[in-house]
Amino acid sequence: QVELVESGGGLVQAGGSLRLSCAASGRTFRNYAMGWFRQAPGKEREFVATISRSGDATYYGDSVKGRFTISRDNAKNTVYLQMNSLKPEDTATYYCAGDLTKTAAGLTRIAQPMFYTISTWGKGTLVTVSS
Repeated sequence: QVELVESGGGLVQAGGSLRLSCAASGRTFRNYAMGWFRQAPGKEREFVATISRSGDATYYGDSVKGRFTISRDNAKNTVYLQMNSLKPEDTATYYCAGDLTKTAAGLTRIAQPMFYTISTWGKGTLVTVSS
């Protein structure tokens, strides 16, 4: 099983950009469908974006579609989330997650309280967007 470590979070003004990275240990990263999820204070965790094992299929939550881009580099064992046109409502802790058996499409259908069924999670990185 891989371990996931997120980086790239921070404070940014509304309209700005950030790129999150999620580095995975181990040699099986390419076998994981990957995703980004987020949780704002006082709110439930929600799906942001997912990507297939090969990277040829991506899915986005309605609130980030057209502003965020998920990508992966299997040679570097890393998945990225490019976030543009950030809004204060994007403020949240962003979590990277992966699963060996679920598809990227399947990951989009998971919601509270079923997130525990996704096999591997990072510890999260905080993104704060000021107005």
